[in-house]
Amino acid sequence: MNASKTNIISKLPGVETSIFAVMTGLSIKHNAINLAQGFPDFPVSKDLISIIHKKMLEGYNQYAPMPGVMALREEIVAKTYKTHGYSYNSENEVSITAGATQAIFTCISAFIRQEDEVIIFEPAYDSYSPSVKLNGGIVKFVKLKFPDYSIDWHEVARMITSRTKMIIINSPHNPTGSLLTNHDIQELQRITKNTDIIVLSDEVYEHIIFDGFEHQSVSAFPELAERSIVVGSFGKTFHATGWKIGFVLAPENLMIEFRKAHQFNVFAVNTPIQHALAEYLKNPENYRHLGEFYQQKRDFFVERLAGSRFKIIPSYGTYFQLLDYSAISNEPEMDFAKRLILENGIGGIPVSAFYTKKDDNKTLRFCFAKSEETLEKAAQILCKI
Repeated sequence: MNASKTNIISKLPGVETSIFAVMTGLSIKHNAINLAQGFPDFPVSKDLISIIHKKMLEGYNQYAPMPGVMALREEIVAKTYKTHGYSYNSENEVSITAGATQAIFTCISAFIRQEDEVIIFEPAYDSYSPSVKLNGGIVKFVKLKFPDYSIDWHEVARMITSRTKMIIINSPHNPTGSLLTNHDIQELQRITKNTDIIVLSDEVYEHIIFDGFEHQSVSAFPELAERSIVVGSFGKTFHATGWKIGFVLAPENLMIEFRKAHQFNVFAVNTPIQHALAEYLKNPENYRHLGEFYQQKRDFFVERLAGSRFKIIPSYGTYFQLLDYSAISNEPEMDFAKRLILENGIGGIPVSAFYTKKDDNKTLRFCFAKSEETLEKAAQILCKI
């Protein structure tokens, strides 16, 4: 006798498995070079690993405080002040999270109610919209202008209504590698002034910026910082995506609400790694040259694509490079990306996957957080296409 099945009404109808899992799975299945998912293939600092081991031996193996280890929160505050000139309170305005995606989900859960509107720029990291919908919110999309992925702030202003609760920004931007400028942040500050709109600023690639540009954090704009939540990631900064440790900065009135949700979401985060990061952050040299490090990888990869038929769309930050294949094929992005894996042995991500309506600009995203050997092999393959 067949067991009866419960009738489930999905809270996320139409949402499929993450494109990162899909393309990585295909790459593994077909033994392709995986430049799809954004993770480094080179080792984490041996010094940092040693410090973690030391902290474990010292007995830091039980629950951390719900907001995070104080020593780490103090180092984050000090780093933010040195970098952006804004002083957060380590007791009431910093929390440690189980990665940036958890931080983003918890932020949205803490503030978005039924029918609240959230403005999201697309192409967008794929967790933003589902997190809003799970909490009963309504997503309003603003498209970044192809091919430079700039923002029309007049359009943004027109999208704001009495129900607008949050605007989510991301710079340096995944998947495009574009940056928000000082002008962009000034415009954001202008259109949110005298409103109750919360700005959720995803700044996980804050230290990975190229060509002499500077990261424009909302923390560097005091008036905007008072209404903003900043999300950061140690996994991105220290090449350790599998550790899933991030952080949130926000004024006390917003942090109170964030922690109410956070304590029932994950409560506490990996204790020995928090203590180790607190020690490791004391030396700014451990993160200060990250942009130079990844710019060398970007340049290495791009230079070796000079003879290919792909068009390079400039990357100014993150560790992602967009390639325009319109001179090669008219295939939809997903079809072309799959064919690259099956026939050429290299995996990328179709940028159309980051759009709600699957906008197709014939561009793929490739991760260059890889060893030179991996990038060399990948470039050789791409140049033959």
